[in-house]
Amino acid sequence: MLPWSDLTAARKENPSTMSGSKLAAVIWDMDGVIADTASYHFQAWQTVFPRRGATFTIADFRHHFGQRDDTIIRDTISGLTDEEVYAIADEKEAAFRREAAPKVKALPGAVALIKLLYKRRVKMAIASSAPIENIELITARLEIGSYFQVIVWGREVAEGKPSPRVFLLAAQKLLVAPEDCVVIEDAVAGVAAARRAEMKCLAVTNNHSWESLSQADLIVDSLETVSVADLSALFVTSGKG
Repeated sequence: MLPWSDLTAARKENPSTMSGSKLAAVIWDMDGVIADTASYHFQAWQTVFPRRGATFTIADFRHHFGQRDDTIIRDTISGLTDEEVYAIADEKEAAFRREAAPKVKALPGAVALIKLLYKRRVKMAIASSAPIENIELITARLEIGSYFQVIVWGREVAEGKPSPRVFLLAAQKLLVAPEDCVVIEDAVAGVAAARRAEMKCLAVTNNHSWESLSQADLIVDSLETVSVADLSALFVTSGKG
């Protein structure tokens, strides 16, 4: 298991990951970056929380965007056992899949950039807080599963974003040093996780403002404007976009 608190130890464990600072891999968040899923997630939360007498507003949803289900559930309803949390999470995600399956669409520029990176032989991973069933559903729906060498999903790590664990595990599986990775995110928690992993970060303002994503190395309004050269340039300069 990767020693999360010590990146130096991780590189000693796998010397093949050591390299100069350059673009070697892109690690993608999924919801809000590749797929337009926010409304389906909110609808699913609105299904499960009122059944338990809990209020969950759009402001609550935005505050927790990018975080794992267990974190959101515990922050909304206190005193739950682990079994109760997992049951609510499973119910919520099943509701999400029912809503999203026939309708989910890719966000502008995402699939084109994925295909371009694949053509340039840049390694890619999905590192998402979502359950594996959601990732499989969306990658199948968008016909992009074959472009990714690695998928890391929510419960594979002990802590969700803003912990860096999900991104570090993706880098480890890709056999790439964290400092040679670019994370593409749309959530404040995801940007914080990328920074803690010592990875470059491109943030897209699909769900949050430029100001809230200001810790990213580059901020764009759409992936339609992003090239492989833009991602490579992050290793030359860390100026904000």
